[in-house]
Amino acid sequence: MSALWALLALGCLWLGSAVDLQPQLASMTFVTNNPTLTTVALEKPLCMFDSSAALVGTYEVYLYVLAESPSFRNASVQDRTGVPLSSTFRQTEGGRTAPYKAAAFALQPCSDLPSLDAAGDASQASEILNTYLVRVGANGTCLSDPNFQGLCNPPLSAATEYRFKYVLVNMSTGLVQDQTLWSDPIRTNRLTRYSAIDMWPGRRSGGMIVITSVLGSLPFFLLLGFAGTIFLSFVDTGSPDGGTVHDSQVTQEAVPKSLGASEPSDASVNRGPPLDRAKVYSSKLQD
Repeated sequence: MSALWALLALGCLWLGSAVDLQPQLASMTFVTNNPTLTTVALEKPLCMFDSSAALVGTYEVYLYVLAESPSFRNASVQDRTGVPLSSTFRQTEGGRTAPYKAAAFALQPCSDLPSLDAAGDASQASEILNTYLVRVGANGTCLSDPNFQGLCNPPLSAATEYRFKYVLVNMSTGLVQDQTLWSDPIRTNRLTRYSAIDMWPGRRSGGMIVITSVLGSLPFFLLLGFAGTIFLSFVDTGSPDGGTVHDSQVTQEAVPKSLGASEPSDASVNRGPPLDRAKVYSSKLQD
């Protein structure tokens, strides 16, 4: 973390060398995916306003957002009396008609910054990063929540260029004390087509991912078919040719008898070897 602290300290010194500077994207050291489709992480103006005369009183920093447009490139964020604008995301159509206030936070004295060495502690990492960074577009529910109260910082639009400005406001007088320049245009990411998805390893395209998914599901269907075949083999009890043969009783009785043929008598029916009548008679007497 000592390297991170040195990097940020150099940034603070550079920012403190002049007031007319621009908001900057957060370093990749702190935020790896920036900007995203709907958010932009910026470095807070640490030590930026401390380079001027000593500040006395209570101050806040306002962050204004403006969708890139040649006609609003130098848009003002205060009225003629020096009062900062309070326009919202909804009122300005997401910054397309005028700047809107997206965030407000207390001015952190340059000499009172938390040490980045404690960022390794999971319980303190979020608080420390919030001290150094501000994320535009972080609130996804404030527009749809009718009970929301406070400063709404809704998601930005994808594939859109935005400009940002920090304004120092004296809370005692309610007037603008100082401000930065508008930032250079910063574009949010755009949605990636499925055919251009880069999946590590092999850098497979979206079409390859679809084919892989289909091939991966084939063993399941083969196993299902095999199980069905086994089940049917146990259920099938018919003839070898697959059909079950049953003689109809009605059909048997309807078959006409041949002329001249007679039913066999009891004597002509083979009933096995003749019984010994004496033994049978004796057995009945004993019973």
